[in-house]
Amino acid sequence: MKKKYIFLYLILLGSVLSTPLITSCESMLEEKPFDFISPDDVEDSDNGADMWVVGVYNTLHESMFRYGSFPRPLDYDCDYISGAVWQFSQFGSGNFQGGDGQADALWNGMYALINRANIAIFEINKLKNVTEAHRRNVLGECYFMKAWAYFYLVRAYGAVPVYSVSVNESGQYTNSPRVPIEQVYTETIIPLLKEAKDMIYKNTDSNFKPGRICAATAAGLLAKVYATIGSASMQKGESITVKTGVPFVLQNVNGTMTKVYTEPVPTIFAKDQVAGYEKFSSNEYYSFAYQIAGDIIRGLYGNHKLESYDLIWSSSGKTCSEHLFSLQSKSGDELYGTLFSYHYCGKLNAAGNIDNSLTVGCRKHWYLLFEEKDYRIDKGVLHCWIRENSDTSWGGGSYYPNFGKWQRMVESKEPPFDNAKVTAGWRCDEAGSEQFFAFTTKYLQQITDQTQQRTDANYPFLRYADVVLIFAEASNEVNGPTQEAVNALNNVRNRSNATSKELVNFPDKESLRSAILEERAMELAMEGDRRWDLIRWGIYLKAMNALGGMDEANNVKQRSNKHLLFPIPTLEILTNQGISENNPGWD
Repeated sequence: MKKKYIFLYLILLGSVLSTPLITSCESMLEEKPFDFISPDDVEDSDNGADMWVVGVYNTLHESMFRYGSFPRPLDYDCDYISGAVWQFSQFGSGNFQGGDGQADALWNGMYALINRANIAIFEINKLKNVTEAHRRNVLGECYFMKAWAYFYLVRAYGAVPVYSVSVNESGQYTNSPRVPIEQVYTETIIPLLKEAKDMIYKNTDSNFKPGRICAATAAGLLAKVYATIGSASMQKGESITVKTGVPFVLQNVNGTMTKVYTEPVPTIFAKDQVAGYEKFSSNEYYSFAYQIAGDIIRGLYGNHKLESYDLIWSSSGKTCSEHLFSLQSKSGDELYGTLFSYHYCGKLNAAGNIDNSLTVGCRKHWYLLFEEKDYRIDKGVLHCWIRENSDTSWGGGSYYPNFGKWQRMVESKEPPFDNAKVTAGWRCDEAGSEQFFAFTTKYLQQITDQTQQRTDANYPFLRYADVVLIFAEASNEVNGPTQEAVNALNNVRNRSNATSKELVNFPDKESLRSAILEERAMELAMEGDRRWDLIRWGIYLKAMNALGGMDEANNVKQRSNKHLLFPIPTLEILTNQGISENNPGWD
């Protein structure tokens, strides 16, 4: 077997181990790199087994988030997110083979993670002095990570190669054909998650370390996998409503053609059955999702709940029970500091003003889905800021939106607009829409030092709120609109101070289905879910093209059949003899 290496930290050699990306402790992240060490240097113990798992988790930083490629492939390509043209000009405007390489980063990063997990599984199984419960836990974590990676790959690329062991062990890499979508799910993803959910510690177990993935993480992802199959395999023609439409119309205002921004219009789309999912039974897989999500809610996989809104997006709440799986980062660190917050939240200069990095946010049509009192926009959107150049040059500031409560607060100089910096007035200029979006504060509230380019903002991959909405969705699809499904929907809404929905408002599956999909867009915004929700429901092309070709900032939103799947990296096709052609439209 070829010599393999895992990147580790000195503290791993101590008596207490913490995982750098998902731990509640900062001690691990404070250590300096030790060096690369070989498998023979890893001790034969529970602690040594943990070292192998840390090597797997580190791949998320090393291969995905370190250079700013992520979460762009997860967030940018959808209907409700926009920003500066220079940010979206390639991947975010449908050029998935653009020079930024973001689609390639998804393929390469996930396969690096899978290979690292296969190495860890092989090495952990060789250890003789690991307690059986801990061996099951760490192997379960590796199984979960493999399943999680394949779930992204199969949704993004369709049929993909599957590696049951590491490339070093098999030598398969240069001759690995693509496995059909159905087999990837039934022979790899689902079996791995079924094993992992019963192997990994629950968050109520004495050996569980807060912040690491737990049994509910694997069970939650399994529920999401089942719901994905359920919706994707549903027959063509089922309807779903999305609030959408062209973002603006051009009108003659005082002799000048001016963009006049619109409100979203409820639009009924007839879904398509997603290619590759035809052999699945939609009702069967929704029944599976209903059962496993219900088991999580009933506490069979530990103690999890919808935490308070303020807690989940605070620094102290990074490892609360709602965060089933998230990336944890270290402020200012070249490896573990993340770059996505630089564009999602902005970077502060010495004077406390935001520089021009603040460029990615949600569109007005997304903002208008909410009531004003909903915490997800009242607290969850950045309403005022001073941009370093465009605002300081004239002594004012910027605010969003230019209607409703926040506009009134600006005009009457209510806090936070009642300070000396507003003497020249504030502005929300929709005509300059690259600078005026609903910028999220989800990650901003987690950052300890916003003057850093690399911050300690977490990126959530799976939250308990997602599981609750999956339960609501599956309940509706299996049983029709019931009080049970509406209660689950309301649990998520009420946590954010939104008005409860009533069962009487949902006369059929289609109406409740639409409300749940909309709630997912509201609750999980900027968390890498919207594109995949549109894809699995078979309405991606219709929802994207409903924007009329481009968004407020002139980013291209027109999509064709080729955009349903990402292109396989050119280098993969050149080196893997098992793959002879790319996905349709990307040759």
